[in-house]
Amino acid sequence: MKQRLLFLLKIYLWFIFMFMLQKPLFMLFHYNLFEKASLIDWMQVIYHGLPLDLSVASYILALPVFVALVTVWIQGLWAEWFYKGYFALIIAILSLIFISDIELYTYWGFRMDATPLFYLKSPADAMASIPFWVLVLGIIGVILYFAIFWYPLNRWFVKGSGKWKFCKHRIKSTCWFLLLLGLLFIPIRGGISVSTINVGRVYYSDNMLFNHAAINPAFSLLASLSKGQDFKQQYRFMDADKADQEFSKMTHSRVYFPENDSVRWINRERPDILLIILESFSGTAMEKLGGVPGVMPNLTRLAEEGIFFTNFYANSFRTDRGLVSILSGYPAQPTTSIMKYPVKSQSLPAISKSLRKEGYDIQFLYGGDADFTNMRSYFISSGFQSIVSDKDFPVSDLLSKWGANDGTTFIRFSELIQNQQKHPFMKVFLTLSSHEPFDVPYHHFDDPYLNSVAYTDSCLGAFVDRFRQTPQWNNTLIILVPDHAMRYPAGVQEPDIVRHHIPMVWCGGVVNGSKVINDYGSQIDIAATLLGQMNIDYSDFKFSKNIADTTQYKFAYYTFKDGFGYLDSDAKVIYDNEAGKAVFSEGDTTGSKENAGKAFLQKLYDDLGSR
Repeated sequence: MKQRLLFLLKIYLWFIFMFMLQKPLFMLFHYNLFEKASLIDWMQVIYHGLPLDLSVASYILALPVFVALVTVWIQGLWAEWFYKGYFALIIAILSLIFISDIELYTYWGFRMDATPLFYLKSPADAMASIPFWVLVLGIIGVILYFAIFWYPLNRWFVKGSGKWKFCKHRIKSTCWFLLLLGLLFIPIRGGISVSTINVGRVYYSDNMLFNHAAINPAFSLLASLSKGQDFKQQYRFMDADKADQEFSKMTHSRVYFPENDSVRWINRERPDILLIILESFSGTAMEKLGGVPGVMPNLTRLAEEGIFFTNFYANSFRTDRGLVSILSGYPAQPTTSIMKYPVKSQSLPAISKSLRKEGYDIQFLYGGDADFTNMRSYFISSGFQSIVSDKDFPVSDLLSKWGANDGTTFIRFSELIQNQQKHPFMKVFLTLSSHEPFDVPYHHFDDPYLNSVAYTDSCLGAFVDRFRQTPQWNNTLIILVPDHAMRYPAGVQEPDIVRHHIPMVWCGGVVNGSKVINDYGSQIDIAATLLGQMNIDYSDFKFSKNIADTTQYKFAYYTFKDGFGYLDSDAKVIYDNEAGKAVFSEGDTTGSKENAGKAFLQKLYDDLGSR
């Protein structure tokens, strides 16, 4: 009996040690973010992360406790072989999670959740954004991490477990092990109170970096997976009537069509439309939005001659969520992506669906894999009649890890427009060269992200200059908007407002002169605004608002992992659901804005659950 209990205690402490050590390793890997942290800060991160560490270690120990109970009645070497295999599998999984997590944090700014599992449904595309040397080092890291923690456990603790002494008091020993199994549920659920443990339990600091460092990535992943399908039970901030009341203040009460020239931005009701979605074009890389000079000279030029939206925001941080926000006016979800569920995404309204009813021919162009993240099923269900992707390019054109670079695809875009027989039409083009790993045939900036953006901007400028010389220019509306922004410069965190600030530009021959729009808005507002300009009913887009409607309350809304940002001309709020509080607030009406953001998110998940 004592041998078994001592064995289980050692195993438990070993995994807790393993999880505690992850904290300083994470901070060392991201030392540029933690270089000003004191020794006390490092110790506090380890200490405050313990509740999640204890929970995951308890999950891991549950099966070994049960096997130890079985050995009270059935002894033999089988137990040792079972423990060897079980712990090898567990440590291998933990190694993969931890090494993946510390690398992904560099790009995403949050700890591991279920998002990578979704993208791994298309492994070739998921790997395309990872430089080869990073992949190799990651594999080496997983192997080393596994060896460091499995070999000592196997040699010091597991070896000999098949030769445990016979238990004299079997009934008594069985009762003790059953009690131990029951006690494990206390650290698993985080105590004996009504509420169960969650990621927010480890949040202790005003510095979100320390809170992130304290998170156990395995727990974060499990928590994310547990939030799978029951959307209507997530984000319950207030009773339904109160949420409805708050939500009604934020949505359109009427379908608004331009009544005079000041709000009529285009001179034709049925223009041809080119919607160019610019991969990762962040406001921090555009001088006109306070960013880096010289990176986007062509987009800047088009902004000066067209309609420039200065207080515009991306609704999420990933392409699949950004596409749905742009085309369906549907807000991004902080815990999932509706594109993951074709049965739900096919029920969404879409600009393309509305235009199909008006006789538009609809086409999508992407130089990469259109099957990535269920994009093809979403586009087809959204009314696209033609999808051009990497399979439609010769192999010689697929020069980047993602597919054909933007220089090649902009040329194909021009060809598709020239060969278009049916009018009116809408073509949606998603660029890709400014996606990690930023490998482009262009060398103007030392920073690889800025250099890739400058490359795509140069391709955009060349395309517009060519297209301007054609007769089609006078009948075309070009909408330029990013799919999401980028965590640039260093130090920008995922929840930050600046992380989601993006430019939007309307240009082309049908635009009624230059104009600067300072009203707050986000990608979800493109649908109502565009359809309103075309005198097309947009009442199906209940989350989208018409920016041209002078009576409409204007605000911007975005989501990050388990949280949201809400901002208007009066106040700005960032709410982190894991922390259970606003982590940033500015302005005189932050309380009401936080409440509005909660209601908006609650109504979003009501809608998501009902589809």
